[in-house]
Amino acid sequence: MPTFDAEALPPPAALDRAAAVDAPGPVIAVTGPSGTGKTTLIGGMVEHLRRSGWRPAVVKHAHHGFDLDRPGKDSYRVREAGAEQVLIVSAQRWALLSETPTEERDDLLSERLKALDWTRTDLVLAEGFRHSGVGKIAVDSVRSEPPDLADPAVLGVATDDPAAVPGRLPCLDLDDHRQAAAFVIRCARAIGARLGGTLAPYNQR
Repeated sequence: MPTFDAEALPPPAALDRAAAVDAPGPVIAVTGPSGTGKTTLIGGMVEHLRRSGWRPAVVKHAHHGFDLDRPGKDSYRVREAGAEQVLIVSAQRWALLSETPTEERDDLLSERLKALDWTRTDLVLAEGFRHSGVGKIAVDSVRSEPPDLADPAVLGVATDDPAAVPGRLPCLDLDDHRQAAAFVIRCARAIGARLGGTLAPYNQR
C-alpha cells in the first residue's frame, strides 16, 4: 500500500515535459477540484520555501471576468471608463490591471508568465492551469472527485488518502507543507538541470 514518502522523486518523463514549457525557469502547477486545499498548500509551501532562502512567485488561475478592485474605487472607475491598462502603485506594492479579451486556452499560463520579473524569483507555483502542460502536483482529497493521475505531467500527488495513489507516483501528505516544499525544490532543481543550469536559492548565489 502506498504511503507518504518524504524523499519521493518525480517521474523523469514528467520532469522532461515540465522543462519543455516556454518559461525562463521552473513552473510547477498545483491542480485539483475547488475546495481540496490547493491555496492552503501553496501558502504553506511558499512559507517554507521563503524560510529556506527561495523566492517563489505565485500565479493563480481565476474565473473569467474576475476583479481585483471594488466598484467605486478610482482604479475601477477609470477602467470601466475604457482604460485598457490601469497601474496601481504604492511604496509597498504595485499591480497592473490589463484588459486582454481572449478565449480560455491551454497556452494562457505560458503567455502570462512573460509578465513576471524573473530576476526576482527562483520558481513559480501556479494554482490551477491543469491543461497548461506544466509539471503539476495533483491534489487528491477524499472530499472531492479524484484527479486524472494518468496525466503524464503529474510530478506527484498531495493527498489525505495515500491508498488512492498509484505506486509509480510520489505520494505527499496534503497537510505536510514542509514535505511538499522539499518536493518542489527537488522538482525545481531537476527542471533547472534540464534547462541547462544549476538552480540554487537566491541567498546561496
